[in-house]
Amino acid sequence: MEKILEVNHLTIDFNTFASPVHAIRDVSFHLNKGETLAIVGESGSGKSVTMRTVMGLLATNAKIEAGEVKLEGKDILKKSEKELNAMRGNDVAMIFQDPMTSLDPTMTIGKQVAEPLRLHTKISQKAALKEAVRVLELVGIHDAARRLKDYPHQFSGGQRQRIVIAIAIINHPKVLIADEPTTALDVTIQAQIIHLLQEIQHKIDTAIIFITHDLGVVAGIADRVAVMYAGKIIESGDVDEVFYNPQHPYTWGLLEAMPTLETKRDRLYAIPGTPPDLLDPPKGDAFAPRNRYAMKIDTEQEPPFFQVSKTHFAATWLLAPGAPTVELPPEIVRRRKIWAQKHPSQEAAK
Repeated sequence: MEKILEVNHLTIDFNTFASPVHAIRDVSFHLNKGETLAIVGESGSGKSVTMRTVMGLLATNAKIEAGEVKLEGKDILKKSEKELNAMRGNDVAMIFQDPMTSLDPTMTIGKQVAEPLRLHTKISQKAALKEAVRVLELVGIHDAARRLKDYPHQFSGGQRQRIVIAIAIINHPKVLIADEPTTALDVTIQAQIIHLLQEIQHKIDTAIIFITHDLGVVAGIADRVAVMYAGKIIESGDVDEVFYNPQHPYTWGLLEAMPTLETKRDRLYAIPGTPPDLLDPPKGDAFAPRNRYAMKIDTEQEPPFFQVSKTHFAATWLLAPGAPTVELPPEIVRRRKIWAQKHPSQEAAK
């Protein structure tokens, strides 16, 4: 498949009064045309910072120490502010988590949806508002023409999120970044928004990066998954590989903590401990202090990526030659059995 976005060895520090926070540490991934890549991890893992870098929206105290971010082969990090303004909302657009902070309460919905179109084209206001109606109808806002003069507070939470999506897609971006777009919504509305994003993807032929901490959401939308922890990607693969044949203990913990219809425990599992302080990242594997399977080498050396399949990679010493076989959590055993049934010719890694 053709790559539309490539992030290579991205390293970002944030200058603070104490010392630099090493927020993004050698992150690499790519996005293919027309696919959906989900980036998963706890709060503070670096998901949103990475995506804001793609948008050219880093805070003033951020410093890019290394790496490149290429959109269709051109490095975004080398673009001028004028070039970035031309790119944002046109080639790359972002759907933010909270629609109420994304929408201007003093401006009508019609003007807000039409604004990106007027910024990037020479279209008239009348034509832009006509297109705004079409896009609002596309995202499921009923009687859109009549509601152009309404304000954000006159819509429900789910409707506001649909309006934010309309603003993001009105210029048919090549890459659409959805930053926790369903977190503030109830389960029913979440499902509607995910289905809407899938429909839009097919209609406007865009590639989507879906940022979330909820693996349950990922299963219904992603083609590939990248798991982030402490500013690094620690596992990546096709959605089935990460869900049913996971290799990193952190991914195991995320899946254990996710309730399913098969969950029989009285209490949900929670990964013990807290993420490391990135003012001073730990030596070795950053997940080692929370890892019930940690070995001595985990505290001494950072694991490289080990290849599980053509598309599946994980950075854990448990995949190293000679590593001990560990007793897997029951939830991971259950998922491995499903993997074996789906892929009888492939043996699940230990």
